[in-house]
Formats: sequence, structure tokens, C-alpha cells
Amino acid sequence: MDQQSWLTQRFEDNRPRMRGVAFRMLGSLSEAEDAVQEAWLRLNRIDAATVDNLGGWLTTVVSRVCLDVLRSRKSRREEPIGAHVTESSVVRGEGADPEGEAVLADSVGVALLVVLNTLTPAERLAFVLHDLFAMPFDEIGSIVGRSPAAAKQLASRARRRVRGAPPPSDVGRTRQREVVEAFMRAARASDLEGLLAVLDPDAVIRIDGAARIAGGAADAADTPRELRGASTWAKQLLALSRGQRFGETALINGSVGLLLAPRGKLSRVLIFTFTNAKVTRLEVIGDPARLRELDIAVL
Repeated sequence: MDQQSWLTQRFEDNRPRMRGVAFRMLGSLSEAEDAVQEAWLRLNRIDAATVDNLGGWLTTVVSRVCLDVLRSRKSRREEPIGAHVTESSVVRGEGADPEGEAVLADSVGVALLVVLNTLTPAERLAFVLHDLFAMPFDEIGSIVGRSPAAAKQLASRARRRVRGAPPPSDVGRTRQREVVEAFMRAARASDLEGLLAVLDPDAVIRIDGAARIAGGAADAADTPRELRGASTWAKQLLALSRGQRFGETALINGSVGLLLAPRGKLSRVLIFTFTNAKVTRLEVIGDPARLRELDIAVL
């Protein structure tokens, strides 16, 4: 095997790890592939024989490329949530490989991807490399230009954001999750009886205009709509949910809720208010400005 063939094989051996790091950093399969390709170009500009740990070198290069991309987003004031807020973009198949990106997002966890988007570039890199890929802090520090202790603090701050805080509700987190998952199962199965079982008879639903448009409501408008009485709106909710893929449970403002995030791009959230282990209020939010204000954490 000649030198170039050997180098190509070593690069391909490391491709899954590099792509995994890049996707978790950037939340976009096409951008992740671009970062991996940039690592290949840089590898071909050096003498690989001088690199003691090629896998570590490649991970470091990809991480630095991703960090530059994230910092560029910040400098252009791009908002990750607002960039892909509606499911219509998914239907049109935007991106290099929508199906592949959806599979990869599911494998990572859409809630985690959404929360990672709320971190600073340095926090995101420190958390991804240390907590998800076990890279030591001295190596992470060299990438972000900080000391190992400072890199450890970045990861610690990110970890607190990812995990969230205990819920203030009178229903424990475990019971909240049971109720939300029962709600989700009923919605997926168009099970009216199952849906009503978790709703208080006087439950209120409030859907903002952006969420109604994303959901394909025929009378969609910019103004929110509020309905009272579970029997009044439960059937309509099932009709709007038909054919749609429900997302993942997550902590939203300290309580268990639902994220709808096709391909890891936050589209809508469902916020539940609980009383006596029943849902008394459901708020569906799709407005990008309001989504950015939410405190979202992984369960």
C-alpha cells in the first residue's frame, strides 16, 4: 500500500468520529461534511509522518473548523432556532441529505441538539469534546485558547444548561413525564379517549400564529388562538397532528414538555401546565422570538 492509499484509509477510519463531533457542534449534516472535507484538505497539506496521533490531530482540526463556523454565526448574528423554524423546509428537502440528517439527529437526541444551540461556541465545544467524546481538558483548552481549568469551567457551565433545574410544579418530574408521554402516544395514534384521559375537562389550549401556520391550519393567522374545554379542542388537535411526527420530551422552563424539532431544528414546543397529574393548560409555541426565550434542557 502506497503512502497516499494508507493516508486515505486512515482518514476514512476516522471519518465517523469526525462527522459525529462536527454534527454535534454544528447541528447540520451538510456543514459537518464540509468540516470533515476541510480536515482532509488540511491533512494533505502537511507531512502526515510527523503526526504522532493522527486520530487526535483530525479531531482537533475538525473541532477548530467547527469553532470558526460557530463564531462566524455569532458575528453575523444568526439565530440557530430561526434558521429552520418551519417543517415546510424539511418537506422541501433543503440540505445535503434530509433523511440522513433526520436519522443522525434522532441518534444524537433532538433535545440535546436544541439545547446545544443555546450555548456559546466555546461552551458547546468543551461539552461536546469532553462529555460526549472524552477528550481531556488540556487538549480542549488548546483548541479554544484557554487553560485546562478554564476549559473545565466551560464544560461545567454547559453541563448545567443541558441538565436544567428541578421543576417548580406540584407534580413531580417523573409523573410529568408519564403524563406527557401518554399525551404523545395518544396524539401519534389519533386516540381521542387516551388524549382526554390526561386532560383536565376544563383544559385550555393556546396556539400562537406561527405554530398554526407550521401545523398547516386552514385558518392560520398571526394572532394566537385559545380554546377552553378538552372536549372542544382535543379532536382538532388530533386532526392537526395526523401524519406529523412528534418529537422528544424535554425540560422547558423547568417542567416536562415536548419539542418538535425535525432534523434537530426546533420548530415548535408544547408547554404543559399540570394540576393533580392532569394537563390543565397546553401552549403551542412556534414564534422564533419566543422560542429563543425558553429555557430548554435535556431530561
